[in-house]
Amino acid sequence: MNVHKNAPLTPKGREARVRSVVEGGLSQADAAFQFNTTPKTIAKWVKRFREKGVEGLRDRSSRPHSSPSQTPPATCTAVEALRRQRHTGKQIAAEVAVSPATVSRILRRLGLNRIRDLEPAEPERRYERETPGEIIHIDIKKLAALH
Repeated sequence: MNVHKNAPLTPKGREARVRSVVEGGLSQADAAFQFNTTPKTIAKWVKRFREKGVEGLRDRSSRPHSSPSQTPPATCTAVEALRRQRHTGKQIAAEVAVSPATVSRILRRLGLNRIRDLEPAEPERRYERETPGEIIHIDIKKLAALH
């Protein structure tokens, strides 16, 4: 995120708000009003500050800690094996008994979502000549007749 260093919601701004509560004796409600935020937000930052210090006020990832409904690894392995046998996404979904969207997501993650990704790219055919100008290219352009 591109934010200037004195923006109110940067870790530095959060620290100022938290210190006004922890060290300055300001109530959380008053600090929320003064800094134009909610008391719940101030309480969250104060709690993080008391637990981890200034480091607790830094931005954190929004990624969940766990994904309990994640596709099992055995299913992912089966999807990959069937794809390498050149099965389509719908065929794989029917055989593994998962939705086509799940198969698509797994294949995209593995980099196998297109059949052409199964084979290595054919190298470009380049040519070299003994001397420059050995092959002459002439561009021809037809011009319209002007009357």
